[in-house]
Amino acid sequence: MKVSFSRGEKIFLTLFLIVYAGVAIWNFGKISFPEGIGKVWQVHVPLPSLLGTLNPITVIMTVVIMSILIYMAVSFKRHLSKIPSKKQAAIEIILSFVYDLVEDVIPVKEFVKPTFYVSMTLFLFIWFSNLLGGIPGISVGVSSHHLVLNLFTDTWPSPTGDLNTNVTYAVMVLFISHIFAIKLKGFKNWMKGFIDPNPIMLPMNIIGELAKPVSHSLRLFGNIAGGGIMVLMLSYLAKYTIVPMVLWGFFGFFVGTIQAFVFSMLAIAYISVQLEQ
Repeated sequence: MKVSFSRGEKIFLTLFLIVYAGVAIWNFGKISFPEGIGKVWQVHVPLPSLLGTLNPITVIMTVVIMSILIYMAVSFKRHLSKIPSKKQAAIEIILSFVYDLVEDVIPVKEFVKPTFYVSMTLFLFIWFSNLLGGIPGISVGVSSHHLVLNLFTDTWPSPTGDLNTNVTYAVMVLFISHIFAIKLKGFKNWMKGFIDPNPIMLPMNIIGELAKPVSHSLRLFGNIAGGGIMVLMLSYLAKYTIVPMVLWGFFGFFVGTIQAFVFSMLAIAYISVQLEQ
């Protein structure tokens, strides 16, 4: 398959490679283990205690990823054609694959499309976030209450490496699943589901529902944040070799894709359970 680039893309890639090579040469011979690994840059804002701490780098990278996805979606829609290009065909295959999965799992046809929109949106955002874990870039660490800027000695910060992001999406899936259930069953029948098969099970059923977003979010966070630190440590044991590139590529692209898929499939499964009659 022949890959062609426009004049603007060639200029951008050339400039990027020149800057990238310059930074690599500048860093060569004086690379040390990045400071502040595992510590998050936080800013306190005048809000209640639960909302009084902001992680700026998470917000910045989230906005960047959302902007990229919106741009790609608008660009894709503009170039849709009855005779699809290779890119359009590839995207349509992925969308059809996920839609078929949702259609097979969701028992009520009315909720197939809404569930597909939710799961596909989650997959794309989490996938792009995880891919950042395999691309060298600019990261921000914290050491002795000072910010430490690491240029191309670490990967781009991934929003899914922040537990706040994962908890937000897991709680969102929990609310969506129960909203769908209320719409389908009615409020009374939905409430009865918490006391099935016996009223004594009410506490256990509530705990079971609250445990879903906990496990849903911690699974992704543990794999991305913990796995990233582990790969970073292994990479510095074998720096100046090709091993770090292989490790980061495997972790960011392969493991990142698997984790995004798992998170989305669990979201579909949780919604499906609530829609069962």
